[in-house]
Amino acid sequence: MTNIAKIVLAGFVLVTLAAPALAHHSAAAYDTQKEVRLSGTITQYRFGNPHVYMILQVRKPDGTTNAVEVEAGAASVLNPLGFKKDSLAVGDVVTIVGNPGRNNADQFLLGKDLYKQDGSYIPLNIASRSIYTSNTTETAGSIAGTWFPPRNEFNAFLGGTRNWSITEKGKAAIATNNDPKATTQKDCIPIGAPAVMFYPVADTITVQTDKVVMKVDWMESERTIYLDGRKHPTPTQTFLHGHSIGRWEGDTLVVETTNFKEHPMGLSTSLPGSTQKRLIERFRLSPDHKSLIYSGVIEDPVYLTKPVEWSGQWLYRPNMPHSNEKCDLEVARKFLSN
Repeated sequence: MTNIAKIVLAGFVLVTLAAPALAHHSAAAYDTQKEVRLSGTITQYRFGNPHVYMILQVRKPDGTTNAVEVEAGAASVLNPLGFKKDSLAVGDVVTIVGNPGRNNADQFLLGKDLYKQDGSYIPLNIASRSIYTSNTTETAGSIAGTWFPPRNEFNAFLGGTRNWSITEKGKAAIATNNDPKATTQKDCIPIGAPAVMFYPVADTITVQTDKVVMKVDWMESERTIYLDGRKHPTPTQTFLHGHSIGRWEGDTLVVETTNFKEHPMGLSTSLPGSTQKRLIERFRLSPDHKSLIYSGVIEDPVYLTKPVEWSGQWLYRPNMPHSNEKCDLEVARKFLSN
């Protein structure tokens, strides 16, 4: 396995309770203090989750060629920035800006920006600029539709976890949960709600008479909120995203979710969630109908000494498609063979 395998997978972003700012998965294999620009021909291209990979054949000054493996972000994350599956193809001649491998600078590159021969730009990293304008006149008539939580909202939510009041068991879990190989995302199991709801990916809400379905374009995450008056099942029945029942308060959807499975990343990237975890979530339109206000309260007496409140916004993006790429276990576990 190559040095790329030494990268610590975090889907695309991992933030610990001690780190308020977002960070890409560990870039230990790359020299992030150095930026290089390489031009060449794409000879291999794999669009997928949790990473996009390509091989760039670069011509050296002496006339020989060199194959450079380029790692980009996840398809689900790059999709909202404007990188689609058909944005690139084998045979394309491109220029890529990025960080070289720390020990094999001529073999590996962490891609940031890509430019095609026609001058068009393609983002390769979650922190890259989007090709889309932020200005939009589109407005929503209800919470139904496709929404996009911008990266700064995800940053704010996970960064705020450092201020949570944690139990002694929670503190012990954080202290011991520092092995990057322990991430559940190596098994294509996403972080728990509500954090997963803030991932900067397409999130489509479908409102029906008896239920609301939410599809998050990250590791096939899907939630169903039942509106038919049913109760939660017995505590022995647990689910990855819990069991959700909801009601309407005017135009606001209020959701109660219980029956969570034990999850090593149930509350944050370093704080587990227990079967006693309980969420109350509220989804409502902003006054200008251009965004959705997502707020709520988390309770988990096993890991939190008191309930935690949060609030954030998703942007209305009715024409934003999902990547429709399932999490690839081979790619997700690539970093384990080091």
